[in-house]
Amino acid sequence: MRFLDLKRNRERMVRDQIQARGISNPLVLQAMLNVPRHLFVQEALRAQAYGDHAVPIGHGQTISQPYIVALMSEILEPAPGVSVLEIGTGSGYQAAILAEMGMDVSSVERIKALHFAARKLLDSLRYFKVRLKLDDGTVGWAEYAPFDRIIVTAGGPEIPEPLVAQLADPGIMAIPVGRSRRQQELVVIRKQHGKTTLERRGGVAFVDLVGTHGW
Repeated sequence: MRFLDLKRNRERMVRDQIQARGISNPLVLQAMLNVPRHLFVQEALRAQAYGDHAVPIGHGQTISQPYIVALMSEILEPAPGVSVLEIGTGSGYQAAILAEMGMDVSSVERIKALHFAARKLLDSLRYFKVRLKLDDGTVGWAEYAPFDRIIVTAGGPEIPEPLVAQLADPGIMAIPVGRSRRQQELVVIRKQHGKTTLERRGGVAFVDLVGTHGW
């Protein structure tokens, strides 16, 4: 595809899939316009990159539907300099969106091949400040805690306690949770003044959150 075609595809994606569903945060919208989503999927699937659906990236994992990426990004109330922990680097697309918004990104991935591919791609796009770690994401990343925001891009049966502990006060976490695999509810955790509240934001379908505090 030519550059202009890809740019138009991104513009159409943001207009028809994201803004049309109520996402209005200007940082989120601009990041979704700027980051070349097609580079984060396998070359054979690039024609599907801007479709209104998740796309396989190998190893049983996916790059999330554009709307879900935008929704979770907006839930985080992004701002430049805010620290965010991502659990499930995958292709690196969500990390790129967060970095594009000026956030201080740390991301953990358990699958070695995805971890190294994401590092290579993020470096090629000059997202050098994104910290990546190959590890069990359900235990978080204590070295850089607490985090102002936490985003989990895989679904487990419960909210991992280490992640709640590593969330700053005040802080926001977006995480899919469900007792059935591949079928969850998007949950927003807010921590403020020593208290934690939970808000349910509707059904979602993510790959499994695998680890000590997951499946």
